[in-house]
Amino acid sequence: MNPFIQEYFNAERFESLFFTGVGIIATLISIYFIFVVKKPFFYGMAISLIFVALIQLVVGTTVFFRSPKDIIRVENIFKNEPSSIKTQEIPRMEVVMKNFVIYRYVEIALATLGIILYFTFSTQTFTTSLLKGLGLGLAIQAILMLSLDFFAEKRGHEYLEYLIQLDKN
Repeated sequence: MNPFIQEYFNAERFESLFFTGVGIIATLISIYFIFVVKKPFFYGMAISLIFVALIQLVVGTTVFFRSPKDIIRVENIFKNEPSSIKTQEIPRMEVVMKNFVIYRYVEIALATLGIILYFTFSTQTFTTSLLKGLGLGLAIQAILMLSLDFFAEKRGHEYLEYLIQLDKN
């Protein structure tokens, strides 16, 4: 077993649990805002929190259940088909790394939109209060996702560099 491969996918799996946990917490907060607080600002927050929470739940659980299979898949490539590192795993990781750039721009755009919504509207009417809450919830979730993806991207870059070094040897 290759300890670096194990470490990479185990860290990915751990972060996916964190991702899922954040999604669960955001969902519970949204339910509380909708059914207990019942104010337009908090309805707005609930909408954005739950929208991003659904993404967090899907991505988090998918990665959590996929990671053990990825360890086996990459270990088999490493042991039985080392040349496939160059033809399969490196290209796969290059796509993953390109996707992180897209995620980053989307998350920055959503955070910016959320901040603009929050600071543009007052809480004087139902609609403006709802939009202000929507903005705050969106900004919080986007910044949280951006932070989590920062660490995932850093880890992915290190893994890709490791694979490239393996291929050179």
